[in-house]
Amino acid sequence: MWALMCRNHPNTLAVTISTSSPHNHSPFVFGSWICLIMKDHMGNSLHLKSLNHISLLCRSVEESINFYRDVLGFVPIRRPGSFNFDGAWLFGFGIGIHLLRSENPEKMPRKSEINPKDNHISFQCESMGAVEKKLKELGIEHVRALVEEGGIQVEQLFFHDPDGFMIEICNCDNLPVIPLAGEVARSCSCLNLQTMQQERPMLQQERAI
Repeated sequence: MWALMCRNHPNTLAVTISTSSPHNHSPFVFGSWICLIMKDHMGNSLHLKSLNHISLLCRSVEESINFYRDVLGFVPIRRPGSFNFDGAWLFGFGIGIHLLRSENPEKMPRKSEINPKDNHISFQCESMGAVEKKLKELGIEHVRALVEEGGIQVEQLFFHDPDGFMIEICNCDNLPVIPLAGEVARSCSCLNLQTMQQERPMLQQERAI
């Protein structure tokens, strides 16, 4: 199992990658590395920090609130009172869901067949089995998928919200994050934690050149 922990610094993003023994289900960690990704090489010209929210049109604000609160676990939060249109805000897992009642709900597309290749938002979970059990209890139609890569398995569950927007639940963090761009790959060399302090000045010196 791969685990990723990120820490932001002014010019770098430090990502701790840990691996747990595949033969032992205890939290014992036998390997740990640091990947230093230089933000200057990631094309962040807008100085973006994080995802804030996604905005979704809906037929019924109340029905959508019930779904995102009771099924996914989002918490309704206060919305600016100056808004003169029907909607609601929810927050959870570090992002917001902004619901807007459609001005033409009858013209919104109806639910179609669940297609994992459609637009969707994905959530990481602790137990895929528990999620699927809950979906069955709630009578929510869903599709199951399995991805295998380099001996690692990623499970996926896809289902729709009340208006047909697709939700994915997965254990995608089983897969390590491996940059493709050459510049990033060179600055994302895995370093042993014990040598991190020795290597960081070298990276900073390279950046200054």
